[in-house]
Amino acid sequence: MPDKILDAKGLNCPLPILKAKKALQDVPAGGTLEVWATDPGSVADFTAFCRATGHHLREQDGADGVYRFLIERV
Repeated sequence: MPDKILDAKGLNCPLPILKAKKALQDVPAGGTLEVWATDPGSVADFTAFCRATGHHLREQDGADGVYRFLIERV
């Protein structure tokens, strides 16, 4: 169960990343944020975001046009 869920469906780049960055401030270190997005570019965006910030992208999947990301805060 994630510590926080962010519904970013319907938002286009860069809004899902910006909202995730803000939401991660409310997640404790070692905790997780689950993000739901519909922007196909979010797959590459969240991979790059985690690489740049040091957070861990624990899970990533997509079904029916909705992409789900589970990010562990470091």
